[in-house]
Amino acid sequence: MTIDTRDIYLARHGETAFNADGRLRGLADPPLNDTGVAEAERLADALARRLTSEPNSAAPHVLSSPLDRAVHTARIIASALGATNAVDERWNDRDYGPQTGKIKSEVIERWGSVDDAPGVEPLSAVVARVRPALDAAPREIADGPIVIVTHDAVIRALIRDLDPRRPALESPTASWNHLRGRAGCWEIAAVDRKPGAGA
Repeated sequence: MTIDTRDIYLARHGETAFNADGRLRGLADPPLNDTGVAEAERLADALARRLTSEPNSAAPHVLSSPLDRAVHTARIIASALGATNAVDERWNDRDYGPQTGKIKSEVIERWGSVDDAPGVEPLSAVVARVRPALDAAPREIADGPIVIVTHDAVIRALIRDLDPRRPALESPTASWNHLRGRAGCWEIAAVDRKPGAGA
């Protein structure tokens, strides 16, 4: 790995009541529930073990979506890493418009898919927002691995943009994905990793 190569960990926030109920979250702002806090703590421990085991690694950085569920998860991770956390609006969730808060299965039953439901932000627009943010991160943050706490729709869209042949991700709550990049070229090193309750 050359000195110009950067490691980015795309992490999904912990569970909220909307997740537990199967509702589309988008720009709604439900907080982590008790399960979500416990998930975030396990995720933080797993990332801390992974990042501190790498020799001669610079201090990590933590970014997040501005939504409370992501910010709370990021704060837990940052505390475990001894890092600061910052908000970046570009990593916000997909906007589900009038479908926000509705049961996902009911939206799919009515419209055939979430993508076809009226008022939903196109995935192409999500990628147009987050791909430049990903490519810019190594320039905007000088050294060290970067943990970005964001949302399942964002992570799925971005991974598919990087590798269209890859099977769709599950992207469970409090899971992480590892990208390794240099000069805007990204290798997908790991996907859908979630620490277990016993981890």
